[in-house]
Amino acid sequence: MLLTGGLKSLLPHVLRRVIRCNRVSVSNTSGMAEGYKQANVVILHKSLADDFEKFCRANDGPLPLLSRSQPGDWKCPSLSSDADIRTDCPQYRKYEHGVCTGSLKSLKEYSEQLKDMVTFYLGCSFSFEKAVQNAGIPIRNIEQKCNVSMYKTAVPCYSVSPFCCNLIVTMRPIPESKLEAAVLATSELKEAHGAPIHMGDPGLLGIQDLSKPDYGDPVHLHPGDIPVFWACGVTGVEAVINSRAPLAFTHSPGCMFITDLKNDNVRSLRGGPQVHRISQDPLHFSVVSAEAAEKIKTLETLIGVDPGERGITHLLRQGELLRACLAMSHARSVLITTGFPTHFTYEPPEENDGPPGALAIAAILQALGKEVAIVTDQRAMDLHKKIIEEAVQLGILKKAIPLLSYQRESADSALKFLCDNGRPRFDHLIAIERAGMAADGNYYNARKVNIKHLVDPIDELFLAAQTIPGVTTTGVGDGGNELGMGKVKDAVKKHIKNGDIIACDVEADFTVVAGVSNWGGYAIACALYILRTCETHDRYLRRAVGFPQLPQSVGWLPALPSVSKEEQLLKTLVRLGVRSGKTASLEMEVDGLPFYNTHSLMIEKLL
Repeated sequence: MLLTGGLKSLLPHVLRRVIRCNRVSVSNTSGMAEGYKQANVVILHKSLADDFEKFCRANDGPLPLLSRSQPGDWKCPSLSSDADIRTDCPQYRKYEHGVCTGSLKSLKEYSEQLKDMVTFYLGCSFSFEKAVQNAGIPIRNIEQKCNVSMYKTAVPCYSVSPFCCNLIVTMRPIPESKLEAAVLATSELKEAHGAPIHMGDPGLLGIQDLSKPDYGDPVHLHPGDIPVFWACGVTGVEAVINSRAPLAFTHSPGCMFITDLKNDNVRSLRGGPQVHRISQDPLHFSVVSAEAAEKIKTLETLIGVDPGERGITHLLRQGELLRACLAMSHARSVLITTGFPTHFTYEPPEENDGPPGALAIAAILQALGKEVAIVTDQRAMDLHKKIIEEAVQLGILKKAIPLLSYQRESADSALKFLCDNGRPRFDHLIAIERAGMAADGNYYNARKVNIKHLVDPIDELFLAAQTIPGVTTTGVGDGGNELGMGKVKDAVKKHIKNGDIIACDVEADFTVVAGVSNWGGYAIACALYILRTCETHDRYLRRAVGFPQLPQSVGWLPALPSVSKEEQLLKTLVRLGVRSGKTASLEMEVDGLPFYNTHSLMIEKLL
């Protein structure tokens, strides 16, 4: 019997011969034949083969197809020179009608049945381990001399009858400082499952306890490690079980077929995928390509000008637009609030900065298939209902969105509003040009006039959201007195006129500062479009199962703001008596800036 310690340096054909002769006893092949591709194995009756191949093609993250044999062919010349699939995995499993009925060292006794069966060789994450180590990243299960951890998730694969199952993932603890390097090291290795499909809290995948893997061994996390999950080929085993095929064989999880194919060299490209934390509770990271991130940075720069010379450049937080939009991209349901009754002597008192930006965000979220609602002041419900109806008529919104109001009736009113039977109704809250509560509990316009009597306490929703795991918030503003600007209140007090009095005290997780708040809304819409047309981010969102969403982008483009749509919307606001914020004018202007050649030009630049 050979010692397992030297197996990592053996060439694949030697290692297969050792396994074939039953001269080694191993629980897994992780770390063996370093630098060579390993494969998951699924063997099915030929009548099921075409459907299983379609299932693999539809879920190529967990099931990258390396090779498919002819019926009865237990050789695989495309992957190895002298292989025999009946003997060359350290251990196999036998399934009958979806039930595991045996663990086997060899399949030779089933040679007659195998004549009518097809073997599928599927990529394995063990293949990328050397590339990860070469990037200076530890492989904890190899350090701990155990199998990798594998878990069932709540993520459904794309079904192809009779094959349907939820995604299986492997977990590797990665130091937080090495997350981006781990993504870069694996993203090009498509035949080894490619980049991770989730980084952070396992509960977001439906995994309850990391210490109890469904396959493999528990792997200990070191202090500072983040659980990182890759799609796993054992997904194919789950699909076989659910298909209830009369007879099927698979490798035993972790006991792979080792090929003669060397791993592709990982290109150390500048401008690879970027990793950003979007939530602390639960811990959640997202991924975006460098190209998409750079475009969104450009959007952020465009809107960060200060046309009113109010000093807002001191409030800018670089990268907040990207992180905010990543969080929105992952959200299922979004609540938007707007409304700043700065003109307290007029009816309506609202200004026209805010609603257009809110509708621009709502429109793209609608197009992306997310649930959207707007919450505003009870006294302004009729006004906002008319604005939403006009937005539908103008083609800005596909359909009317729910319009809500919030009143404080008890200490837990905000929690009751945000949750239904203990579960959040909304994953993300956005405030855009919404009057924000100052440190003294009042609400002030830019001229430090207290307008509290016109403002419902929607701030309480943002404060309550801070206590609900999985709910994130964004504030969009242009002066520091808007809801969510508490994150930059010190800069507001120092650099904005009347800032010591008017500064909003309520923080959002992400703060998007713009020269005009509507511009922030337009930029968010454009950034969400960029993210959803980014292949790297799209794959991460769908957990590498199903098909890319990019063909749907044709339907997303019309949801973006345009000069003509925003022009018609502003004319509607003028007709409804909604005035310019700075001048109270009922003209084609916002915040005292003319629509034509200022706002229209900004829209064109962002597009």
